[in-house]
Amino acid sequence: MLADVNVTKMFPAAYKAQMAVEEAVEEAITVAGLDRLTVDLVKLRASQINGCAFCLRMHTQDALKNGETTDRLALVAAWWESQYFTQEEQAALTIAEQITRIGDLHTAAAPKVDVESILDAKQIAALTWVAIAINSWNRIAISSHYPVAP
Repeated sequence: MLADVNVTKMFPAAYKAQMAVEEAVEEAITVAGLDRLTVDLVKLRASQINGCAFCLRMHTQDALKNGETTDRLALVAAWWESQYFTQEEQAALTIAEQITRIGDLHTAAAPKVDVESILDAKQIAALTWVAIAINSWNRIAISSHYPVAP
């Protein structure tokens, strides 16, 4: 178990750099023309896989504010088993899973989604950055023991 140390408070310059990454990712999202709900789904799915309670709560609230439904949110963890998600969302969720599970990529079965036939290169790159950034945030929140109380 990691020590109870808030890494963001210990090294605020590193946190500031992570915020700069987040700003650049937001710009990539805009340039790629990605739908905000798709981005919310990517952040939520990565946070589910990583078990980040802080980010799960935050991105669920964001998705609801952006018009997401509770039915779809309830199915994100098993998105490939439902017909709730568009091809674009399925491709984005595939990217989220591949980046988040990058260490298991060669041992775990990935959902069969032809990402390249659904998304263009800018969208793939932007969504990859979204997944990279949320994985970083998950690790920051989990290792810093960010509080998550009702």
